[in-house]
Amino acid sequence: MSLRTAIESGYVRIEVEEECGGLPAGKAQELFRPYDRRGSDRSGLGLGLAISRQDVAASGGRIEVQDLPGRECIFSIVVPLAAA
Repeated sequence: MSLRTAIESGYVRIEVEEECGGLPAGKAQELFRPYDRRGSDRSGLGLGLAISRQDVAASGGRIEVQDLPGRECIFSIVVPLAAA
């Protein structure tokens, strides 16, 4: 796993790159559905990414996922810089 940050055009971008083997085709946006749990670990409620997306959107930002099939996923949190 790797973590990167950058400032671009008035926004802060935080990227988390996870070597997860990628996602099934067309499934990237399904990760953000509430109560949708993937994999064998069923201990959580499946709310983490849905709540995170709402919180980031409330601050004027967005969460994105880029799937690199067979290799990895890159999750990006993009939020505006605080006004001075």
